[in-house]
Amino acid sequence: MDDVKAPISLEEFKEKRKKIMEPVLKDKVKPSTLDKVAVWITDHVGSMGFFLIIFTWTTVWLSWNIFAPKAVRFDPYPAFVLWLFISNMIQLFLMPLIMIGQNVQARGADLRADADLHINTKAEFEIETILEHLEYQNKIMITILKDIEKKE
Repeated sequence: MDDVKAPISLEEFKEKRKKIMEPVLKDKVKPSTLDKVAVWITDHVGSMGFFLIIFTWTTVWLSWNIFAPKAVRFDPYPAFVLWLFISNMIQLFLMPLIMIGQNVQARGADLRADADLHINTKAEFEIETILEHLEYQNKIMITILKDIEKKE
């Protein structure tokens, strides 16, 4: 059994494991109140509820200005200038807010990815150590079997 090299000891394993057990870096920049508002808007604008609100508003607005009596129409068909202006203003304000919200969400996703990588690195080290021990045990069993065969 002299030719069989022993894997690292449990103490050595714990020592090496400590080196890779450093905590995952936390987000040093806390999201501001405006960042939180942007994320909230991003979450809600990207929902079916918001789509239904915009769809209903557009349908009611256009229907009213097409089919209502001419005296009560306030945005004349076919131009709908006021509707176009309001729609464009909504788009102009929402677009940068959504992009800011997505950037804040991406920062969180990056932190989760870093944490996953860190955990996977730890798991890989532990798996390699277990495999090393299994190979060592396998070599010992083979050596014992050879010794038994020689004695028979």
